[in-house]
Amino acid sequence: MTVIETIHSEIDELSRRRADLWHDLSVRRDPDVAQELKELEARLDNLWHQHRAERARIRFGERDEIVKRARAEERLERAA
Repeated sequence: MTVIETIHSEIDELSRRRADLWHDLSVRRDPDVAQELKELEARLDNLWHQHRAERARIRFGERDEIVKRARAEERLERAA
């Protein structure tokens, strides 16, 4: 399984758990459930960030290489 598939699988699992938590909160207010939901939302945000970063890495290459190319292009523009 690729990194993207692993991340997406975890996102799917956490999304299902989030739906269950929202349902629990709709039935009755529970501070523990609300806290778990808040932590789960933060984890999902982090996973989506990782997902976007991995897709960018696959499409454009490693970040260090991109920075090197950009700096080289910048030097060429200044020299011209």
